[in-house]
Amino acid sequence: MADSDIKPRALLKRASRLPVWADVALRLSVAFMLIGVVILIHWLDRDGLVDNVDGDISFLDVVYFTMISVTTTGFGDIAPVSDRARLMESVVVTPVRIAVIFIFVGTAYSFVIKRTWEKWQMSRIQQRLTGHIVVLGFGTSGTEAVRELVARGTDPSCIVVVDQSEESLARAEALGCNVLNADATRDETLKDVHIDRACSAIVSAGRDDTSILIVLTIRHLAPDVPISVVVRASDNELLARQAGANTVINPVSFAGLLLAGSCHGPHISAYLADLASSSGRVVLIERAVRNEEIGVPLKDIKDGVGVRIYRDGKPYGFWDDETASLRAGDLVVVITQGDGRKPVTMAND
Repeated sequence: MADSDIKPRALLKRASRLPVWADVALRLSVAFMLIGVVILIHWLDRDGLVDNVDGDISFLDVVYFTMISVTTTGFGDIAPVSDRARLMESVVVTPVRIAVIFIFVGTAYSFVIKRTWEKWQMSRIQQRLTGHIVVLGFGTSGTEAVRELVARGTDPSCIVVVDQSEESLARAEALGCNVLNADATRDETLKDVHIDRACSAIVSAGRDDTSILIVLTIRHLAPDVPISVVVRASDNELLARQAGANTVINPVSFAGLLLAGSCHGPHISAYLADLASSSGRVVLIERAVRNEEIGVPLKDIKDGVGVRIYRDGKPYGFWDDETASLRAGDLVVVITQGDGRKPVTMAND
């Protein structure tokens, strides 16, 4: 998927530092201040009002008339009769009335309707979450991982992205993923995305210490979920494995491998990059051995070139004796034909 397919919202936003109660209090204060202004206007122009009950306009009558006027109730017992009073009602009070209504409706929407809707929507999504992929951190590595998953046929609705950046979440939403703005190091966050029911987790928090903490939290809540994590310091690779990560990827080391490979042949790096991409001419896949392949040598499998098997957690290359006969439970790593939509080329920088 090209970069032009992703169109993040061009909004400059900053998270509010006010707590919820302070935000509500601020909105209500503005509303009551506007109502106070209308009360003052009506009191100063009370001669233009008429009370059809007793003919006298007291301060209580002004407050009463203001409240029923602002709320658009209107019983008709008090009414503006002079041209000046009617002009003030039209030019000043009506805009204030509209503003107050918007403040109250907006507050109700933001703190009641919207949150109730979001909770209901989240509960609906949570009910369907099983066998999904959880992506914790949607920076460069997380974005590319999701793009590659989608390119390989993963339904975006089966991917949940957790990040605290609205811009990152907008990109994930554009891809069709479920998103959650939350701290991925918290137990509550991982429980919300049902990490225990996920088929795998991808951790790319941007900082090694944060990524390792997320791995520890996942392993605590979901002992059996496969975890892939990105670390950038080689010293932290062992720590990530000890924290419980099944796969540890160091993009700096991988880039070094590509660069070193290019020194021994101009096409080695291109081929390695081709293997890693779903859109290349060749694809590297891992799958379980099939029933019809039990007892068959690795070199004789039909859907590609077998290069490695994993048996009881141990890797064996195609040259090892263990690959002479495949067994039930083996995992097979195969080089197979890709669709060749984007042949990988290495630029000469």
